[in-house]
Amino acid sequence: MVLEGLLIVDPLDGEFTGDLEIEEGKIARIKKKYYHNIKGILMPGFVDPHIHGIMGADTMNCEFEKMEEYLYSQGVTSFLATTVSTSFENVKKILHRAENYIASKLNTSMKGLHLEGPYISEEKRGAHSRKYLKSPSEKEVNELSFPVKIITFAPELENIDLLFEKEFVLSAGHSNASFEEFTRVYKKGVRRITHFPNALRPLHHREIGITGAGLLLEDVKLELICDGVHLSKEMIQLVYKVKGARNIVLVTDSISATGVRDGVVFLGDLLVRVKNGVPRLEDGTLAGSTLMFSEAVKNFVKFTKATLKEVALVSSYNSCIELGMKEVGRIKEGGTADLVMLNQNLDPVLTLKGGEIVYKKIN
Repeated sequence: MVLEGLLIVDPLDGEFTGDLEIEEGKIARIKKKYYHNIKGILMPGFVDPHIHGIMGADTMNCEFEKMEEYLYSQGVTSFLATTVSTSFENVKKILHRAENYIASKLNTSMKGLHLEGPYISEEKRGAHSRKYLKSPSEKEVNELSFPVKIITFAPELENIDLLFEKEFVLSAGHSNASFEEFTRVYKKGVRRITHFPNALRPLHHREIGITGAGLLLEDVKLELICDGVHLSKEMIQLVYKVKGARNIVLVTDSISATGVRDGVVFLGDLLVRVKNGVPRLEDGTLAGSTLMFSEAVKNFVKFTKATLKEVALVSSYNSCIELGMKEVGRIKEGGTADLVMLNQNLDPVLTLKGGEIVYKKIN
């Protein structure tokens, strides 16, 4: 396959025009060539490491195939299906079904699970059912393994050090941690905060807490939900200015109501009402989002005026580095051809997974 007349965007090498050849699922050759008029913008396939559901499909119901197929239309070539707090027996069932799903598909975009809870703060639980929240136990942690990739946890909980005995990416979140409590787990290797700064102790001038730690500590990556609801555009601008694109990870945190009209859905066992595209619990608490990944990209550019090279960082490369996915997240010779082509409005028009067309927009 040959893709010609493109603006090619690599997160490290930057932007250039040229052609790209794909052979046996790999990027075989990149030919830099001047084009005045381009046919599209080629970027590394998007990565969403925090998505609960989309188009009626839900991680808690293990509807992974439906999630995967629709996400290709958003340019997403890798994602982590994300849980909400539930019983540990249910967690194990989801783990088993996720493992079987991944094993059954030769080139799936589902790379594993993100466990959001139950090891989170009751005070900052957000849209998580109180009855399932707990501190980790040795028995439970010993039973956690692949396909778990990320665990969101509150650093202030008891027994949290048990999580460090496994090879998971640990992401602090749903937490009332003080600055000292966060820096303790930072010293043990935690370099990530979930949907910053939602469901976190707010910044205070005498105790900057986990929110202040996220801004102050230079190498901590922050998930951002760029929907204009969870965060104002000014907050997104502030995080971008302070942290820079290398320390931002775009996520949707989307739920099953995404892409579906307003109404009532469930997130775990909690009833969620969606009005004007905004999902909330009965008490008004935000319950995930209905954000599409392509919209998150466009909003990030709109709010920050980021370059396309920076967009490639926040939408793909940063997550690939975190998750150890070395063959994707770049446009370089020899790399896997997980790619998305965008039009001038940054809408996905073509998605390639391992060099195969998995989505093509019909004009």
